[in-house]
Amino acid sequence: MTKIHIKKGDKVKVIAGDDKGTEGEVLRIIRDKYRAVVKGVNIVKRHIKPSAQNPQGKIVEMEAPIHISNLMLIDPKTETPTRISRKRDEKGNPIRVSKKSNEII
Repeated sequence: MTKIHIKKGDKVKVIAGDDKGTEGEVLRIIRDKYRAVVKGVNIVKRHIKPSAQNPQGKIVEMEAPIHISNLMLIDPKTETPTRISRKRDEKGNPIRVSKKSNEII
């Protein structure tokens, strides 16, 4: 499995698909399927069956997972989409670095 360039809480921009151009925050990552759930992106409708708590049933709008290759990280300093590189800090821990601004993300 390849490394994932985004993490939960990152601000991302959609670069392909029906929601192209929209931005949102990553709510969760699904590592085994290489997908992410982004707030306000890829909204789908789900029908809820009637139950004791919900006697009428209803239609719920929720975010569906989107493939990570369709997302691009937004650099917190410049507020523009950027690619990232991976480097190591002085302790040897991996860090993400913006290709545009050379700043640590």
